[in-house]
Amino acid sequence: MKTSEADILIIPGWSSSGADHWQTRWENNLKTARRVEQHDWVRPDKDAWVARIVEAAAQSVRPVVLVAHSLGAVAVAHAGAKLARLPARPVGAFLVAPADVDNAHAWPVTAGEMFGATQETGFAPAPKSILPFPSVLVASSNDPYCSLDRARHLATTWGSAVIESGAVGHINIASGHGPWPDGLLAFGIFLQRLSPAPVPLKRTPDA
Repeated sequence: MKTSEADILIIPGWSSSGADHWQTRWENNLKTARRVEQHDWVRPDKDAWVARIVEAAAQSVRPVVLVAHSLGAVAVAHAGAKLARLPARPVGAFLVAPADVDNAHAWPVTAGEMFGATQETGFAPAPKSILPFPSVLVASSNDPYCSLDRARHLATTWGSAVIESGAVGHINIASGHGPWPDGLLAFGIFLQRLSPAPVPLKRTPDA
């Protein structure tokens, strides 16, 4: 599959992705890409985020490929069951630097906020179901939002292939990932392996 053959839904994480973030660059440079906007990027509500992702996928006219970062990757996992019930569910998900919501107390301060400090967000615990479409998870060995072991565990739980990128931080602006050529190459390879037709549901592992 080529980028022009898919609706690429950009799903940022907590506090969204800034102007120089690789997600924003992809959104601006890939003609069929668009961002799934949320009402509140800093004080998120899981059900609201999931609803916006499902709504965006349902409104798409081409096969949907999800490109999620950080908390956005967890939101995609939470949305999996609802996305599977769409007449044409997504054909794939590219998940980058997932946030470890089960250990959010260890996250650094972001945009002057501590995650979940003001309200219950509903993102934890992380989903334990295999995603109903092919996925790849890009992990970092020194991500302050998720250890490599936890990223590997999430990938296994969600049925995702893993790309271990080394010590590359949270793969965001702070880690120097405005331009991210290696990521774009990996995304292109992932797209080439996707079928435009929905794939059968996979078995859900025991919790």
